[in-house]
Amino acid sequence: MEVRKLSFNLTGSNDDVEATDAMARQGNDEDQMSRGSLAMAFYGVASAFFFVYIGAAMASAYGTANAIIGLVLTIACYGVINAVLSKYAINNRTTVAQFSRTILGTAGSTIATIIFALVAIYYAVFEGSIIAYAFMAFFGGEMWVWSLVVVLYSTPLIIGGVRRFLDKLNGWLMPIYFFGLVAAVIWAGTVYGFKDDWLTHAPEMELPFALGGPGWLATFAGYMGIWIMMMFTMDYAALGKRKDVKFHQQVTFGWIFYVLAYGFAAFVGIFLTFTIPGVEVTETGLAGGLVSLMGVLGLIVVWVSQTRINTANYYLGAANLRAFGERLRIKLPNIVWVIITAVIIYLMMLLPIVQYLLLALAWQGVLVTAWVAIALAHIALSKGKGQEHGAIDDQHYRPFNSNGLIAWIAGTVTGLVFLQFGTFNPELAGVGSTWGPILTVVVAAAVYTLLWKARPTSRTGLIKVINQ
Repeated sequence: MEVRKLSFNLTGSNDDVEATDAMARQGNDEDQMSRGSLAMAFYGVASAFFFVYIGAAMASAYGTANAIIGLVLTIACYGVINAVLSKYAINNRTTVAQFSRTILGTAGSTIATIIFALVAIYYAVFEGSIIAYAFMAFFGGEMWVWSLVVVLYSTPLIIGGVRRFLDKLNGWLMPIYFFGLVAAVIWAGTVYGFKDDWLTHAPEMELPFALGGPGWLATFAGYMGIWIMMMFTMDYAALGKRKDVKFHQQVTFGWIFYVLAYGFAAFVGIFLTFTIPGVEVTETGLAGGLVSLMGVLGLIVVWVSQTRINTANYYLGAANLRAFGERLRIKLPNIVWVIITAVIIYLMMLLPIVQYLLLALAWQGVLVTAWVAIALAHIALSKGKGQEHGAIDDQHYRPFNSNGLIAWIAGTVTGLVFLQFGTFNPELAGVGSTWGPILTVVVAAAVYTLLWKARPTSRTGLIKVINQ
């Protein structure tokens, strides 16, 4: 049995395979990242300017009070789910691609892997476009030139993978991001006045039926569109030490992380939106507002925030693109996958992709939430018994695990049907966007649970249990 290191070492080789095999058998954590390094690497995700935007968007659409209630529920929900997934990934050292073999089989895992890769690449395109827009707003010039600059400086940052540099880079940049946004709030309040408009904002007319329920529920459902964070968690958590499980459950991947990533960012976004005159509730609008308000300091804040998140986007995009290629028997050096990912990102940045953010989030959100629901159901139903490690080769798995695939399809179809409500009847668009993600999770988990009880021979894609 060949054992591969779970880290995505972009420099290269599979040396010391036998030593890695021995450590995997003994449960030795020496080959894993320290909790501080892993936390700093993952906290780069917290600085996505999209999180600033979505908080402001929810407050604008449903009112600040509803947005805050929905946000609190979101943080609690994310904290619980990621505590479960991070513990499983750390104890079993399994990534999304490897775990998907269990619930979907190797062929099904290939689908999940390419979806994850494309979503990570999409976010890299989107967040990179924000940096390019900020550079263009400050210095002038053409968007394609600044897009090229962003890709050229971002790509080398992930050479060597998470272990070599990303933890240090994000550790250095975090204070600039955090205190930069604090400075932006103080600056905006000083210039335009500290008012309570941002706290008391409410939509002119709230229609619970049209929204499918109260505004806080619509906010909660909106944040379900970025459950891709659950996949981010599993891939990063696979690099952690087993002795640090509780720390990672609460701090690195749990509620503390989301208080910063979602809570703090939403507070800043809502305040700036209702304080700076003329700011559009778009990610580029907020970034442009910061640059206009703070000049070069605003540009630095935007650059830092987007560079930190894009280290994760580029890394996960390249890692999962590589995993997808290897499923198709395409063997290339790691650095080649990085270059391919960078070229795809640049070409997509030339397209008006920012305009399709909400549509893309809705569609990928359905696929991802269904996967997360099945993953949670599997972990709960298996109760930690007979769990396989990520070191087991593909040859020991079925091409398809029908239980997982049927549940995934059922949940996805449910979500997509609800998303089409707005196409056939605009008045029901809110019903579809609110209940689509929620019912996707319910249906996917329920179908998987029923199949687990009815078809015990298809509970896992693993053909036979292998002694570790």
